Amino acid sequence: MEPKFKPATLCVQAGWTPKKGEPRVLPIYQSTTFKYETSEQMARLFDLEDSGYFYTRLQNPTNDAVAAKIAALEGGVAGMLTSSGQAASFYSIFNICSAGDHFVSASTIYGGTFNLFGVTMQKLGIEVTFVDQDAPAEEIARAFRPNTKALFAETISNPGLSILDIEKMAGIAHEHGVPLIVDNTFATPINCRPFEWGADIVIHSTTKYMDGHATSVGGVIVDSGNFDWDAHADKFPGLTTPDESYHGLTYTKSFGKGAYITKATAQLMRDLGSIQSPQNAFLLNLGLETLHLRVPRHCENAQKVAEYLAASDEVAWVNYCGLPGNKYYELGRKYLPNGSCGVVTFGLKGGRDRSIRFMDNLRLAAIVTHVADARTSVLHPASHTHRQLSDEQLVAAGVAPDLIRFSVGIEDAGDIIADIEQALAR
Repeated sequence: MEPKFKPATLCVQAGWTPKKGEPRVLPIYQSTTFKYETSEQMARLFDLEDSGYFYTRLQNPTNDAVAAKIAALEGGVAGMLTSSGQAASFYSIFNICSAGDHFVSASTIYGGTFNLFGVTMQKLGIEVTFVDQDAPAEEIARAFRPNTKALFAETISNPGLSILDIEKMAGIAHEHGVPLIVDNTFATPINCRPFEWGADIVIHSTTKYMDGHATSVGGVIVDSGNFDWDAHADKFPGLTTPDESYHGLTYTKSFGKGAYITKATAQLMRDLGSIQSPQNAFLLNLGLETLHLRVPRHCENAQKVAEYLAASDEVAWVNYCGLPGNKYYELGRKYLPNGSCGVVTFGLKGGRDRSIRFMDNLRLAAIVTHVADARTSVLHPASHTHRQLSDEQLVAAGVAPDLIRFSVGIEDAGDIIADIEQALAR
């Protein structure tokens, strides 16, 4: 029986197990293609009758090792790396939805995902209904239709920092015979494993805490293997009926718990090609090796910054679930008992203009589009990442016009606070 390792061990050891004489460190298989001795060997790979490698757009040993590590961290059965978090969001839905289908999503999701779902996927004939994730279950349930195929939300929303009631949402999804897909980017599996609370599929922008050093863009989809596609076969014909592009193979019959990820790889990655480069997967793996060390430091620093801001007369409001009295304090204690993430949001007295002047006066914290890496960074979403949204959409997405997204890094907490202090004074 395989030993059951804790997350810290999985961060370092999972995914790559070298045999005698093989590299101790995961190699970069920087090759587009792989050699075989006979035509029959290659044919079996193309028919999904054998597992192996023939073209990196579909699979690559470096990528598969890293995907396996993340799947182990999340407690899933299989994973697939993508070229970005946006690609992971798109594939996670498109793998089970086609033109004429519908899905439900929390409204407080990342602005790029909101636009992907609400604008781009509408052009493909896939409709979405956005809901308030804090609403009672009965109200959310009213958004479901006979052609609804999934429910999507974020563990910790970006940038509103809403905490998802995963059990509630899983219950709603399962009552309607659809999977709950959770973006776990901000929490990471170090602080929350959504599968343990009933989620079915987890995605990440690995660009954030998993990479941790702002070196490589990437995403991942992990399947729990728990959702019974065959029990709802009429809703998911792509998984439960023959795929003529693979000689009539049926994914659930041929691959069991691996059906969802196999289909995403064999169909979507084959046709759309948003593969993560092996070089980026290698860099991601280096980040994962210290994820269990970095995440607690991010949370410890963010708690100190949030407490400082909450005590400041210059600050109008602070949102961080680690603060007693915060709207999500109790949900945070339930789902994120070891801490949430390193991102704190707040607004200054004086409103939007003063918030922008404050950011321009920071010295240690940098104004960047990025979030959730080792370095402290800051962003004004209404002016930057969410500027395509109207004021009404901003409110629906949990983004106040004066909201400052402050991503607390792993530097010395005293230095970070001193930087905030001098910027407020100026």
